[in-house]
Amino acid sequence: MLEKKRAQTIYTSSLVALIGNAILSVSKVVVGLVAHSLAVLSDGIDSATDVIASFVTMVASKIISKPPDIQHPFGHKRAEAIATKVVAFIIFFIGAQLIITTINRIIHGELRVVPGPVAFYVTLFSIAGKIFLAVFLFKKGRKTRSTMLKANAVNMRNDIFISLSVLVGLFCTYFLSSPITDYIVAILVSLWIIKSAIQIFWTSSLEVMDGIKDESLYSIIFSAVEEVPGAANPHRTRIQPIGDMYMISIDVEVSPKITVGEGHNVAINVEQKIREKVENVYDVVVHIEPHGNIEDQEKFGVSKQTIESS
Repeated sequence: MLEKKRAQTIYTSSLVALIGNAILSVSKVVVGLVAHSLAVLSDGIDSATDVIASFVTMVASKIISKPPDIQHPFGHKRAEAIATKVVAFIIFFIGAQLIITTINRIIHGELRVVPGPVAFYVTLFSIAGKIFLAVFLFKKGRKTRSTMLKANAVNMRNDIFISLSVLVGLFCTYFLSSPITDYIVAILVSLWIIKSAIQIFWTSSLEVMDGIKDESLYSIIFSAVEEVPGAANPHRTRIQPIGDMYMISIDVEVSPKITVGEGHNVAINVEQKIREKVENVYDVVVHIEPHGNIEDQEKFGVSKQTIESS
């Protein structure tokens, strides 16, 4: 997918999520206040954080579409990981604030009334809306390979379970006439929000620290090099994620008797073979060395021996 088209798809998907969550948030906050349900109110505030998260991804989609410049020679794709972390911080803060507020209300005995039946209907409406948004964002996230949309989709999926827990809490509260159940569900919802924030933060940390999820990519790259005549001992291999793409650097040994031009051709063939085997390659840098070359300063990267010994 072309970069501009990808960025536009992320922007449009985020806009749909923003509008959908705004409608759900306003509905649940209003009903939560009217029906005296702290659990529904908490669920509504959680949807408000989803509005903020969608806005963040919309802004990030504009940033990642910018071309490389002097300060950012690899482009601006890393903005996706940064935006994902911002979303995680927002979700964590709201979850922590909700649990503190709920505990304070339990201590001071506030809102000890049974929620009204309208709380059931808005929660059912929320579940239907979240299912649509989760499926929509998962599809768009897979299509664009966007960590932001995937994180937002996971958040929508979590919200389905949150709303289901709220529904169960309302059922128990309404039929058992026990307002404390509403408080308990509100606390559980808050803990789920915090858990989701930690998961999203941890996932995004991998890209920020130049880590990759699929370690099998190294074996694929080494196999690709072995198919190139004249290329041997691929080592000091580094795969750096940049948004939805990979920056690959690799050292390859060749015969010291060939010319510079022949060595260059080997490097070109290695690059082409890697691009054939690995999807979404941003760039490939191939460093040519003579057979048996040993450099004590080479501390970074992965070799075939490293994988075999692990």
